[in-house]
Amino acid sequence: MKFCDDCGSMMKANDDVWVCGSCGAEEERNAAEETGMSVTDGQDETEVVDVSDVDDTQVAPTTEVHCPKCGNDRASYEMKQIRAADESETRFFTCTECEHKWREDDH
Repeated sequence: MKFCDDCGSMMKANDDVWVCGSCGAEEERNAAEETGMSVTDGQDETEVVDVSDVDDTQVAPTTEVHCPKCGNDRASYEMKQIRAADESETRFFTCTECEHKWREDDH
């Protein structure tokens, strides 16, 4: 596996050169350097989805919950495992109205 020196993305072999799928940078292939690399052939190309201009509240699921700051009854949420694996996940909420953030733990 080869990574682009310019942007850090994974490069793909194209005949005698490595080509970056993100920025288009090219680099000559070196057979001696590639002896320890794994090669995969025939994999489908994956489509890159640009979500840089998308607000998290447009993507995240929402639920009915009371915002402690403005009283709104809707918030987007995500769940993360921040404690031990045998403990429940922590829910993080963001109010859809005032964007206040809070968390809820099970005790």
